[in-house]
Amino acid sequence: MKKISILVPCFNEEQNIEPMAQKLCEVMKQYDGKYDYEIIFRDNASTDKSLSVMRKIALNNKAIKVIANSRNYGTDTKKDTFVGRIQGDVVISIACDFQEPPELIPTFIKEWENGYEAVCGQKIGSKEGKIKYGLRQLFYRIINAFSDVPQYSNISGIVLLSRRIYDLYNQYNDMYLRYFLADIGCEIKLIKYEQRKRKAGKSSYNVWRYLSFSIDSMTSISVAPLRIATVLGFMMSFLSFLVGMIYLVYKLIFWYDFDPGTAPVVIGMFFLGSVIIFFIGVLGEYVGKLFQMTTKQSPPIVNELINFENDNNDPFLIKRVGDNKQETNNE
Repeated sequence: MKKISILVPCFNEEQNIEPMAQKLCEVMKQYDGKYDYEIIFRDNASTDKSLSVMRKIALNNKAIKVIANSRNYGTDTKKDTFVGRIQGDVVISIACDFQEPPELIPTFIKEWENGYEAVCGQKIGSKEGKIKYGLRQLFYRIINAFSDVPQYSNISGIVLLSRRIYDLYNQYNDMYLRYFLADIGCEIKLIKYEQRKRKAGKSSYNVWRYLSFSIDSMTSISVAPLRIATVLGFMMSFLSFLVGMIYLVYKLIFWYDFDPGTAPVVIGMFFLGSVIIFFIGVLGEYVGKLFQMTTKQSPPIVNELINFENDNNDPFLIKRVGDNKQETNNE
């Protein structure tokens, strides 16, 4: 019997975890006898009672499993502690905030049964606010304008991947999932939906995290900013040379009457200086990404594994369930 793995990453979602677990179990009841399933909640070092709620629901249902990260590794990164611990033939990832309807999961599974190895939810509207949604649309237009390959817009929150695509992504994960799928040319089935408001709690994303995500996205999919820097640098150099020649000719013609002052010089210095600093920053983003890709990073560590088989032999588990003290397993 094939198995479906449902992955639910969480950070400070104590009020949403139990309702989400109940809803997912309710949705999966219709597949009894057809598919086996597991629901894996991953706590990303929450500062509220999220982990306690996860322990409670996992105690009463062995199909619900828990991974407790040692720290916040973020989302959609190489440090994915789901990797190597899921058993499903197909993987469904859904956010825990109920902005993506769990009721869509049967539709996703049906499209997988029809042969699609990647099924993604695509937002056609959102109740999160018109301004935020409008800024997202602008962001996607900019990404598509700069990208070398056509990108998928408004994909986030809920996605289904065959195990083959999921393993391939985690093997070559140097970019966000949505850009990875576009880059490999995978045929995707898009399920359109309207994003809901959060059921409870507050999003951990702020302006800085959105800005960081935007910069990471741009530098992951395109070298266009570097090319723009090169072209604009050439244009500014030519313009500066042209202005300098005009001033020189004007000075030679009106030698005794010409008094340009220092204002044009100061303005030119500040303008060119700001342009240079900006493009050094662009170059620095690419250098930083190369540094992250080439530097050997520590493996993702977990503090607890609940309802996993042979979890005591997991080389990246530093604290076993039920222990009062932290101990390190030998690799």
